[in-house]
Amino acid sequence: MRVRVPEFRGAAHDERVTVRIGLWLGVSFGICFLTGLLSHFAQRGSYWPSAPADLYRITQGVHVVSGVASVPLLLAKLWSVYPKLFGRPLVRSLPHALERASILVLSGAAFFEVVTGLFNVAQNYVWGFGFVEAHHTVAWVAIGSVLVHVAVKLPVVRRGLSRLDREPAPVLSRRQFLRSTWLATGVAVVATAGATVPALRDVSVLSWRSARGPQGVPVNRTARAAGVTEVDDTWRLTVGMREFSLAELRALPQSTETLPIACVEGWSQSATWTGVPVADLLRLAGVAPGARVRVSSLEERGAYRTSELPGTHSDDPRTLLALRLNGEVLSPDHGYPCRLIAPSRPGVLQTKWVTRLEVA
Repeated sequence: MRVRVPEFRGAAHDERVTVRIGLWLGVSFGICFLTGLLSHFAQRGSYWPSAPADLYRITQGVHVVSGVASVPLLLAKLWSVYPKLFGRPLVRSLPHALERASILVLSGAAFFEVVTGLFNVAQNYVWGFGFVEAHHTVAWVAIGSVLVHVAVKLPVVRRGLSRLDREPAPVLSRRQFLRSTWLATGVAVVATAGATVPALRDVSVLSWRSARGPQGVPVNRTARAAGVTEVDDTWRLTVGMREFSLAELRALPQSTETLPIACVEGWSQSATWTGVPVADLLRLAGVAPGARVRVSSLEERGAYRTSELPGTHSDDPRTLLALRLNGEVLSPDHGYPCRLIAPSRPGVLQTKWVTRLEVA
């Protein structure tokens, strides 16, 4: 006995709607994927340029904003195509089987990326795996399934983009559905983009963390959370074979730079930092600037208690061992007695509570 499958004739399920939303979703996913690779490289690679100073701020901001834009586009795309899941037979040919498999993998990978990315933005890690590695691995799965899906559906994509929109829709027109999707996407972007784009902060009701925190700069990891609750007079900074007390650091020639803190969660905030250029400290210790430097913190545990400073940054005069923030002595949560601040560098690598600089 053959089961009769209901026909879905709503305008939202029209082939032309699906293709157009899919096109914009592909653009959004592609931008998010490429900027995500840049972010991963900036955190894991041995080379990342120090100029322009806002480079990482821009790439990571675009990554998070394009990820947010993907959410309403993905929901609209799934709503547009879900009736095809009721089509019979389940598999008609090898290309059809590839199409179904790519949809399954793509949907799962896309939801994983979106959900874990949003939880990361909120700093709420409810899972037991490492976010960075998992997010990076599944991103390759997602982009691979996108390419397979596009290859299989290329004839449909061509047809959907070329057909003229002449047929009236009985309830909700195709154009109204598309406009609603664009509007929802725009609202989602504007509501969150203020975390990265200063001009949107007054209208981004869902922007997170920017301009909030001690000394006007947000804090991800507090001194208490890091276990750095007290720094006494015995503290010393070790640079190569030399040691500096806090008084000796303050007596050295100081530089002031306006540089952003740009976090992997997407927020960023510019601030004025004053301290000793790392290049000067290396010269005083007999080390030529341009060497790769390992930066160690007083923090005893944590994935980022140490960081690697590439030679492009150790040689840059704007890279500071900062002692002051916005004209004030660093607060404990911002890394007292000193912290690293370098241009175009992920916030998690701007090590706080620094105690040692050594050639890696």
